[in-house]
This record gives sequence, C-alpha cells and structure tokens, in this order.
Amino acid sequence: MGGRLLSEAEGYQILQNAGINVPEWATASTKKEAVDAAEKIGYPVVCKISSPDISHKSEVGGVITGITNREMVQQEYDNLLERVRSTRPDAQINGVLIVRQVQSGTELFIGGTTDPSFGKVLSFGTGGTLVELWKDISLRLLPVDQAKASAMIDDTRISAVIAGFRGTPPLDREALTEMIVRVAAVFEKNPDIQAFDINPFLLYESGATAVDARFIIDDQNHQDDLTYEAKTPLPDQFFSPHSIAVVGASATPGKIGYFIVQNLLPFEGPVYPVNPHNDTILGKKCFSALSEIPETPDWVIISVPAQAVPTVMEDAGRAEVKFVIIISAGFRETGSDGAAIEKEIQSIAAKYGIRFAGPNCLGLMLPHQNINATFAPVLPRPGPVAFISQSGAIISAISDWEVVRDIGASAIVSVGNQANLTFIEYLQALTNDLHTKAVVLYIEELTDGSAFIEAVKKIIKRLPVIALKSGRSQRGQRAALSHTGSLAGSWEVYKEAFRETGIITAYSLKDAFETAGLLASEGWPQGNRAVVVTSAGGFAVLSADYAEDSGVHLIDLTGTMLDELNAFMPQIWSHENPIDMIGDAGIERYAKTLDLLIRHQDQWDITYVAASPTSSIDSVRLAKEIVRFSTQTEKMVVGCLIGGESMRPGIKILHDSHVPNFSELSDAFGATGLALQALRDSGQFNDSSV
Repeated sequence: MGGRLLSEAEGYQILQNAGINVPEWATASTKKEAVDAAEKIGYPVVCKISSPDISHKSEVGGVITGITNREMVQQEYDNLLERVRSTRPDAQINGVLIVRQVQSGTELFIGGTTDPSFGKVLSFGTGGTLVELWKDISLRLLPVDQAKASAMIDDTRISAVIAGFRGTPPLDREALTEMIVRVAAVFEKNPDIQAFDINPFLLYESGATAVDARFIIDDQNHQDDLTYEAKTPLPDQFFSPHSIAVVGASATPGKIGYFIVQNLLPFEGPVYPVNPHNDTILGKKCFSALSEIPETPDWVIISVPAQAVPTVMEDAGRAEVKFVIIISAGFRETGSDGAAIEKEIQSIAAKYGIRFAGPNCLGLMLPHQNINATFAPVLPRPGPVAFISQSGAIISAISDWEVVRDIGASAIVSVGNQANLTFIEYLQALTNDLHTKAVVLYIEELTDGSAFIEAVKKIIKRLPVIALKSGRSQRGQRAALSHTGSLAGSWEVYKEAFRETGIITAYSLKDAFETAGLLASEGWPQGNRAVVVTSAGGFAVLSADYAEDSGVHLIDLTGTMLDELNAFMPQIWSHENPIDMIGDAGIERYAKTLDLLIRHQDQWDITYVAASPTSSIDSVRLAKEIVRFSTQTEKMVVGCLIGGESMRPGIKILHDSHVPNFSELSDAFGATGLALQALRDSGQFNDSSV
C-alpha cells in the first residue's frame, strides 16, 4: 500500500487527541535534547529511532529499553544512531524519540487497513513481535461499535487470558472495548489514514496503553473510488426478452457467433442474426446492420473483435437498444489498450442509457424461458437456483453437471469484467424474479464491496446467497488478475464481509449448489432443533456425530412423543433421537413416524429422513411419503436417500418435487450447518436454541 509513514510522535498525537492513553514522549535531534527529555519525562525511558523509511524499528536495532540515567542516554543515543545508519544507510533519520518506559502488560494488537473492495477494515488480536506467527486476529468492517468491539475480543484466543486464565486475574476488558471503539472512530473519521498498527497495545488489570503506533496516510486519498455509482435502471426486458439480435453471427460452424445463434434456436421469440456477408444463418434471415432490423430488439448480443465493439455500441444506441451482452474479449483483462476500449464503451453506454453485461463474458441463460444466450452447449433444466459467475468456463462445466441437473437453474449469468452491470444489479434483479429462490455466486473480485454488502443485506432474508470466493491464496490472486483483470482483495476481509452479511461461504461448487438447493426448497431454517428418522443404525450413529460437528441440536424426545412411538415401534427401536426404527422398517413405519412429527412440529425445526436400500423399502413410495411430509409442514425437511440404482427412482421424485436430497449424510448436515452458522453470524437468529 502506498502512502506516507507518519512519525511515531505524530501517531502518538493522533491517539492522544482521541483520548487513548499513550506514554509521555519527546523527540530529540541532539544528544543534549535527548538527555533533557529523559530528565523531564523521568526514568526509565526507551529510545526509538524516528525515520519515515523504517517501519519496524526493532528489526534494525532501532529500539533501546531500560535506560535509567543520563549517562546511559548519552551512550545509547550514539549507539542507536550508529547501529541504524550502518544497517540502513539509505534511511532518512529525523531524530530519536524518548518515551517513558511503561510497565509490562498483556501485549495486544489493534490495526487497520483499506481493502480495495470493502474499504476500511479494523483488526484486533494477540500482539507483540510474534503477531504474524500467532495469527490470532479478528476482523470487522467499519463502523465498529461497542457490540462489534466486544465480539472481536471474543473471536480471539487471547480473550481467555483477558477473562482470567488459570488463576490469573481478569484484565480490563471494558477499557479495551472502549479503546477499540475509539481507534475505529479515528480511522473512520480521518479519510487520509490508509492503514495503521498499534503494536503492542498493553492491557492491564486496570487500564491500557498504546506503546507503539504506526500510521500510513495518503494525502491524495482515493476513498471516493469505492463509492458505488448509480446508473440507468435496468430495462423491463432484462430477464424477459421478446426479441434478440446477434451482432457477429456466423454461418461457419465452430465460430462463437455460430454457436450463439444455434443455442438461441429454441427461443420462441424472433432472433435476428447481424452479419453483412450472409443472407441467412441457420435458417434465420440475416441483416447487415442493427438499423435494418424491423423492430428494436430487447437484447443485442455482440460477438465481434474488441476494436469493433464501440461502433456496434453506437449503432445500438441510435437504435434505442437498452440491453447489450458483450461476449467479445480483449478489454482491460489484456492490458492498457484493452482498458481504453472498455472505457470508451462505458462512455457510449452512458450517453445512450444502455446497460450491458461483460465485456469478456459467456452470456446469460434463462432456462425457464428456454434462452441460452451463450456459446456453452448445454442449457440446464428449469429450477429455483440462480448462478452468477465471474468465470465462463465454470458456467460451461456446471451447466452439464449432475448436481445442477438435479436442482435446476432459474438464471445463469456470466458477469465478465463488470464494466457496467455488476453482481449488485444482477442480485437486485433476481430478487424480483419469481423463479429464483436462492443464488450461488462465483467471485474473483467485487468492484465495490461496500455497496455489494449493503445490497445483500436488503435481500438476504428472502433470497439466500451462497458465495464461492477464489483467489484465497497469493497464487490464486495472481491468477484472478490475469483472468479477468481483477485485483482480488484479502480473503480474510471477504470472509468477514460475508459473515457479517449472512452470505454463506462455500469452499466447493458442490457444497455451494447443494446448500442453495436446500435453501431454495426449504427456506432458512427456523432454528437448530433437529430430528433424524432412519432405519439404519449406522446412519443414526453418524447423524449424532455430524449434528454435533455442524451446530445442529438433536432434541430429546418428549414423553408424549415416546409414548406415541412405542405404540407402533418394535421393542428394540432406539427409544431416543436419532429415531432408529431398525432395519426391517417399511414404508408404514416411516409414514407413522413422519405423521407423529407433523403433530409435534412445535418441537423441532429440521427433520432428516435417511434410508439405504433394503428389501423392505420401496424408494418411490418412501420418496412420496417424504414429499407428503414436506407439504404438511413449514419446517425444514431434508431427504437422505443414500444408495445406487435402486434409490434413483425415489431420488428423482424428490428432485422433481423440489425436496432436497443428499447422497451423503455429512453433506446434509454440512449444508444445514452452513445455513445455521450464517444466521448466527449475521444476528438473524433470536431463537435461544441456536
């Protein structure tokens, strides 16, 4: 991060002005000034080098502690300067800071950074010279109030020491919380401050002191770059086009323009290929320019070389087109020349009020309308889950993937470079889409993380969002840069932003889509009280383990429930939850158990119905019972029909009825656990059982 490093004296002044306790200090430019300062402050003192070029003073021998008299000041003043000059001959030295040496305490860290996507972020944790080794850090996006500050403390391992550990007295948590809030306010209210470290920040049984402070400022701050700019509203036909034009359509098999027209053939509305060199393409009349089309198309898809895109955008503007999909690549992802073309098409779009997807994108799919406006070969079956992706290749892969085929898709969007339409607009549009019940995001970068978070907060309760973020490693961040022109922000900051918002963080596409399918069908869980119904003893045992791992609470069956179960169960059933009906259980036993749970649905929030192939179970009849059970309760019902060919007919019934089914018990509990954790983290659960 660029910027100017303030002197430590300037950092002390910033903290002192905010009411944060710092040790008494003075800056000396001569040996005599150093002695006078030490005498005035009182011994013992610490000598620290003051240099805008040296961030970590101890690494160059720039800190001397335990100075107890004037003779030591005189001696160590010279030693300090000589040592630093020999280690860093290039460094500018402004003098020596004389600081009162404070008593030792518990070393903590408070810091801040400006993330390229989310803006200012505060961090807190274990401090000292080993801060990078311990990595005991908690993050929060600004602003930070008392509640957030307290939660930050609780997130860290050092919180156990603060509370009093193994007979040690508790430390002043109230003072610490107040200091975190004050430091956060300083960071938030000073736009020039880009980053800072207070390390160590010493905490005592009573009070606290900031010992070292490092502030980086940017006199030409770019915080406004993170402000989301409202653009022309999306056209009414954004997700419901009646006509589509393809500029760059081709009659040559293998060309992208050929595949796009071919994929649009099942679309019921008119498709207008545009290419001056053909009369027809795939049986469709071809036009030499957009201006020759007899109507204004709702969508225009552009697949021409990047250099030609601005001309096509001008043609679209004059034709009063309001939505464009730019498939073409060769923009900012390729360097400065491509970035200049991208800016040009942004200006043209603003002039005419055009909204556009891309550039450098695969396109859009709307399965419910039989629209495949991409060059990917497979359109998924209609379903309730939308997918917004920064990778076209991933879209091509998941469109033909068994998990997505089972769940179905409402919309699939390739965002490309997000030069105009971003994740924000797509999410807002999907909120009003009757077909969409949950959204999966594949994210490499967010162009405005703060605006994204604010937008998601408004929709998350009615539209669950599951995010898979790439670029978590340094190598992954470099790959993202070359892939879409992204500069991926810190993974830890993304994770914290998702946590605060209630976005479910997934670590694989499989987890993301299975969790989305669960929530699209069942909605958010109302609590974590769960029941497991199974005829397999092994599944019962595993369920208990997975529930504990996932934060799912297996309820104790009430006396009334036990009496009702005993009335039709064999003597050797489990007599507890998980309800193990034993291996000879048939459909009738499952049905009676599910009927009982309907009568007592005030006792539970989630029911898992697990079964494996046995001679006594017909998967079709069992699936129909699970569907019936699901329709008679608003609570979450999770199918776990586990097996091969003999279970497939039943699994198909569950999928067709939009009842989630998991082929692994661990995945079922993992998905519900992710949803529960997202609700806890975002404070959306008031139920004390969670």
